Amino acid sequence: MKKILVTEDEPQIRELIFNYLSREGFEVDVAEDGVQALSMFAANSYDLVLLDIMIPKIDGFGVCEVIKKQSDIPVVFLSALNDDRSQIKGFDLMADDYVTKPFSMPVLVRKIKALFRRNEGNQTNADHIINYGDITLDKDTMEVSVSGRAVELTAREFDILLTFIRNPGKIYSRELLLDLLWDYNSLVDERIVDCHIKNLRHKLGGDYIETVRGKGYRIAKTDN
Repeated sequence: MKKILVTEDEPQIRELIFNYLSREGFEVDVAEDGVQALSMFAANSYDLVLLDIMIPKIDGFGVCEVIKKQSDIPVVFLSALNDDRSQIKGFDLMADDYVTKPFSMPVLVRKIKALFRRNEGNQTNADHIINYGDITLDKDTMEVSVSGRAVELTAREFDILLTFIRNPGKIYSRELLLDLLWDYNSLVDERIVDCHIKNLRHKLGGDYIETVRGKGYRIAKTDN
């Protein structure tokens, strides 16, 4: 069942959307303002966000910007702002659609289902490709490129990089990496991790892997 987060501060519209989408078979959560929306987004996994722009505390533009920095799930604006400037700003923030009020619920539902079909098709064709900033990994072929430059990694180096990128911000100690990737036992020297990290840094170039003093390693943050 697809799960949708609806952020709308007008109670009647919020209830209308909740009831209609629920009858269509979607699981629906509702938020009344931008702060609540971001809190719910952080605590749950959603397949799509419906987002009014003129909501309290943090407006819809701000909410969309935060979501799109963290996820590629579809975001659809629902707004009474029907001027070109507002719509252009919405699409510049990577919104997937912009629906102006008043709107037709049957048409909105069809737009949502079309977005789901499109995204599922994209995932089917390219779910083996992972992009992180300038780094691109192909899980099927184990090919890696940085800014379009092919990088030859060993299987172990590839596994380390993939582990980091799957969990950006997470710090991996030597012990944890050994446990995850080497089937850790007492006979394995922890310094082997440092050796692989050194080689990986050399091949990738730049400061892609950070050392967190006394804790371990993690992938560097990216603005892309």
